[in-house]
Amino acid sequence: MNQHNLALNQYYQLHAPIYDATRWLFLFGRKALIRRAVSIADPRSILEVGCGTGFNLVYLSKLCPKAKITGIDISPDMLARARTRIQKTGANIQLFYHAYDESIHTLPKHDLIIFSYSLSMFNPGWQKALEIAANHLEPNGHLAVLDFHDTKSAYFRAWMKLNHVRMDGHLLHYLRAHFTPVEERVFSAYCGLWRYFGFIGS
Repeated sequence: MNQHNLALNQYYQLHAPIYDATRWLFLFGRKALIRRAVSIADPRSILEVGCGTGFNLVYLSKLCPKAKITGIDISPDMLARARTRIQKTGANIQLFYHAYDESIHTLPKHDLIIFSYSLSMFNPGWQKALEIAANHLEPNGHLAVLDFHDTKSAYFRAWMKLNHVRMDGHLLHYLRAHFTPVEERVFSAYCGLWRYFGFIGS
């Protein structure tokens, strides 16, 4: 495991117990993006990269009860939370403990791949992750990304960096250039303290 992934593991070892209780203050638009992505992709197989505590996976299972749903994450502590959440619902969801990088070879292709507030933490590795996702998409598949975009506040950018999040507007720029946009929107949070975006492309 590289140093960055080791640092993330240690970070989430501390944050996993309080993640769901605190992140609603920051992680806006998750259900809305999932609904739109599902309505566009009509997926039979779905992969969420950086699935965390399984919040999105369970919601996906309700919207797409017949779809094969898979979540992957590098934090065993977050996956333990996801496993508990999934068991309570009885949903048929597969979980993988693995980095989403060039070492991943076993995942099949999917109709829909979702990154929800995870890609901005792939530092380094976000570009490679998107290249891998492109290869893991079915020919008519779709990619959905919801994430932090940018901020005018140097203080807030520095604070987010301490939490392993990069906010330089780099993700949306790359997505526009390497995927065919179907929908995209940029939103303002807390009176403009930061912006986040939703992107669905093919």
